Amino acid sequence: MRATMRAAVCVRAGGPDVLEIREVPLPVVRKGWSLIRVMAAGLNRSELRTRQGHSPGVRFPRVLGIECVGVVAGSTDPALPEGTTVAAVMGEMGRAFDGGYAEYTLLPDALLMPVRTTLPWPTLAALPETYLTAQGAVDALRIGPGARLVIRGGTSSVGMAAASIARAHGVEVAATTRRPEKAAGLRSAGVGHVVLDDGGPLRLPWPERPSHVLDLVGADTVVDSLRLAGRGGTVCVAGSLSGWLIRDFEPIAMIPSGARLTAFHSDDAKGSAGAAVLQRVVGEVEAGVHQPHVDRVFALDDVVAAHEYMEGNRAAGKVVLQPRLAA
Repeated sequence: MRATMRAAVCVRAGGPDVLEIREVPLPVVRKGWSLIRVMAAGLNRSELRTRQGHSPGVRFPRVLGIECVGVVAGSTDPALPEGTTVAAVMGEMGRAFDGGYAEYTLLPDALLMPVRTTLPWPTLAALPETYLTAQGAVDALRIGPGARLVIRGGTSSVGMAAASIARAHGVEVAATTRRPEKAAGLRSAGVGHVVLDDGGPLRLPWPERPSHVLDLVGADTVVDSLRLAGRGGTVCVAGSLSGWLIRDFEPIAMIPSGARLTAFHSDDAKGSAGAAVLQRVVGEVEAGVHQPHVDRVFALDDVVAAHEYMEGNRAAGKVVLQPRLAA
């Protein structure tokens, strides 16, 4: 095996140009950690904020990437023989230790989720963080057939996945976007009503309030989402497109009486906790129940362009990074 590998290293906090392609030592397998040949890695906005310097615990240089899919290239665990297809997500990937923006990555065995699939690598890479988060959020909403769901941040990869999952549950879905040209992508994901978010009051398609709101925008919109749902409604926050903190939040004043505010964090679906759910999602994608939208695939060499694309909010669906590995 080669002694070195290529990786996109974030050398310091800053703009996309702080991501540099470097030849670095190949990680060495050790007890409890397996070497994974990265076949594709989904990009996430949390990596963008880490790159910008908004993750205080992260020290640079660091290989970013909170998720990846690939094959086991070396392990001391007999349950993870070489060649096993695996996915991994969260668990401090790309933060406390190097993540998926590389040809290979060394990951804790506890994070690895073996997967049986015939899906193409970019499609598989679009599933772990996205669909585990979407499924967890839908579950947290306790949503059922006949409900009306508003998804704020609908053209994010999680938003489109949640729309597909909700549609399969018989839920009527409206989703917001700030860009009219993204409406077709939302409808293809199962959104029945596309709502243009122009910064003013949302014009929802129903005379009554929605029973549930999935807020993927986060800090800037949570209070308004609570107002939308009103008494008896449920709001789940599962994204932070607008940042981490809600300023001047006064729960008693801002949460309507009887409304429910909850959240889902994808770290709750890592490793064994998410393995069965991911395998079920993979099977549903293979059966055509869900059609994950991969917006664009970038080569490892184009990681700067990939971050510029993500930071410019140009994607409708998942952006994927795919290393070009040597034979």
